[in-house]
Amino acid sequence: MSSESELLARVPDRLFIGGEWVASTSGRSIEVRDPSTGLVIKTIADASVADAASAMDAAAHAQASWAATAPRVRGELLRGAFDLLQERADDFALLMTLEMGKPLAEARGEVTYGGEFLRWFSEEAVRISGRFGRNPEGTGRMIVTHKPVGPSFLITPWNFPLAMATRKIGPALAAGCTSIIKPAELTPLTTLYFAKLLQDAGLPAGVVNVLTTSTSKEVSSPIIADPRLRKLSFTGSTPVGVALLKQASENVLRTSMELGGNAPFLVFEDADLDKAVDGAMIAKFRNIGQACTAANRFIVHESVAEEFAAKVTERVRALTIGRGTEEGVGIGPLINDGAVDKADELVQDALSRGAKLVTGGSRVDRDGSFYQPTVLIDVVAGSDILRQEIFGPVITIIPFSDEADAVAKANDTEYGLVSYAFTQDLARGLRLIDSLDTGMMGLNVGVVSNAAAPFGGVKQSGVGREGGLEGIHEYLETKYVLVPDSSL
Repeated sequence: MSSESELLARVPDRLFIGGEWVASTSGRSIEVRDPSTGLVIKTIADASVADAASAMDAAAHAQASWAATAPRVRGELLRGAFDLLQERADDFALLMTLEMGKPLAEARGEVTYGGEFLRWFSEEAVRISGRFGRNPEGTGRMIVTHKPVGPSFLITPWNFPLAMATRKIGPALAAGCTSIIKPAELTPLTTLYFAKLLQDAGLPAGVVNVLTTSTSKEVSSPIIADPRLRKLSFTGSTPVGVALLKQASENVLRTSMELGGNAPFLVFEDADLDKAVDGAMIAKFRNIGQACTAANRFIVHESVAEEFAAKVTERVRALTIGRGTEEGVGIGPLINDGAVDKADELVQDALSRGAKLVTGGSRVDRDGSFYQPTVLIDVVAGSDILRQEIFGPVITIIPFSDEADAVAKANDTEYGLVSYAFTQDLARGLRLIDSLDTGMMGLNVGVVSNAAAPFGGVKQSGVGREGGLEGIHEYLETKYVLVPDSSL
């Protein structure tokens, strides 16, 4: 593995437009900080509206040739990128730990997960199919085919800087779409380094363009308003997603929105509690709780709530807090001090309403943006922590009396991304598939994400799906042709 300084020196500090690394026209720069220390680790270009126009020009110019590129060639490029990612896995893991803070072991897991989107969509590129058959009236033949949507604008969040990029770029490239990707200001380095990897893999000029900016709305708005753009994909908060949907409606863009979550984690009286605790630890503390799929509300049957809380608390107290590069660290920093403030405000609100603190519940007295892993029990209905995404290492436990009560509590949210349920009753598990209002569900498991599966939610958790067979169709238009018998 490279040293931190050697790796950071290799990460581009410019914008990637039209196959070239170019300086920003803004004259501004972005300071990227290590959240475990608060120190600046690299300074990079800060894109302007003029840079956004150049990126849009490049993507539009390259669209026709990329769409005409043979599916096998597109797939082989993605496979080549996958292979390069395996060779550079340690560098990508370290880079994510430096700019985002997650423990190095988790960062390595993200490299594996993110890479799978490249491999999956390299295979899907050659499987874009249509259909052919007689119409019901018997008067002609129907041809249904698919074509690339066109230039796409991809906006990624800070919490999974590699996987969110590959989950969007992978299907766009496979489908024949060019793209402009705008990573989050807090964690842009991984995307820049990934663009360099794509360039090394043979990516044609203009097919992928990268804009890093501190003025996201200012830079994004003219891209979304450009009539040449045909697709918008966003992962982030629901309020921002709603605003983007309004903008996208002006040009009737195809949209994919993966928005907020408030995942319920149900533990029934017949659950294997040890497995439920294992599931809880990964569903809550993966990525330090900073995931839209993180379990927010632990809804536990009243007969096992006390035992479950005790088992979870024992595990939580054993977690080691520290910089993600340190051996054995299980809890790294939150992304910045604002995230620490939000987590603490939610905890203090819950305590003021009657919740009981079992462990944690405060900032960590050290450099960086750290918050103690926390367990709250008997959280009262109406507490902010039950309504909002926590995005931090806090477990909230509330009891339920029966299945109907559990489902009612689980569905009592405007979000519907993912749910988790632990029960040994198969019939109950099958009922929960229908009764829980979420786009995904983990039955006796704490992680559901997989490149081969459709990722996405319902209600205010978004529209569209990423990954799986469904993922590439988000970047394809369907075209129907009728050929009458009289012309044959």
